[in-house]
Amino acid sequence: MTPDFHRPHSFQHVAVFGSSGAIGQALIKKLLQSHPDVHIHCFSRRSSQVSLMQASLSNVTCYQLAGYDEDDIAQAAKQTGDTHFDLIVIATGMLHDEHIRPEKSLREVSADKFHQLFTVNTIIPAMIAKHFLPRLHRKKPAVFAVLSARVGSITDNRLGGWYAYRASKAALNMVIKNAAIETGRTHQQAIVAGLHPGTVDSQLSKPFQDNVPPGQLFSPEQSAGHLLSVIDRLTPEDSGKCFAWDGKEIAP
Repeated sequence: MTPDFHRPHSFQHVAVFGSSGAIGQALIKKLLQSHPDVHIHCFSRRSSQVSLMQASLSNVTCYQLAGYDEDDIAQAAKQTGDTHFDLIVIATGMLHDEHIRPEKSLREVSADKFHQLFTVNTIIPAMIAKHFLPRLHRKKPAVFAVLSARVGSITDNRLGGWYAYRASKAALNMVIKNAAIETGRTHQQAIVAGLHPGTVDSQLSKPFQDNVPPGQLFSPEQSAGHLLSVIDRLTPEDSGKCFAWDGKEIAP
């Protein structure tokens, strides 16, 4: 990653997946503030959020996805026409829901948990990469950023547990590495990277906030600001790597 003295990325066309989530919405707001002329393409399954955002902002185009299967993603790519993106952010992810809780031991592991978490955290980003990475701008630096997690690091795992979530994020990091290698052959200025947003005050983190160190529970706005600062400093040499919210590289 480049030092503090750098030329920020200039974004004209941006795609945000998971645009109705807390981090997705915060990223959109921050991007509109820092890049007034940007056009943002938002992808979400929530029709109310989609219609509200599209009605209020002329430089935001929203697309409602019936689901996140490959047919929906391929159709979404077609709907954007011949747009070439400077930035694509995948802000989707799943840790738990009303039926799934992170495992504390092997006794709690189930095929259903693995299937659901791999679908959301690994397969969906891979399908988005398949259909949208070729749409990155070829003539200037362009970034494809995916929200990953520090717990996806095999080297950094000292606590164990959270089998399905850790495994799905570790697999995602391998998808990121592979995609970076392949994309670099045709888009030499492209950057494909994973980003750890820190612990964000959202529904995803609510049950696990008690153990967060003071000052490290971020609002979605704070996290979005950190993430965009990291994105701004990425260079093609960083492609294939994962970075935390503070810009430090996460060990594979």
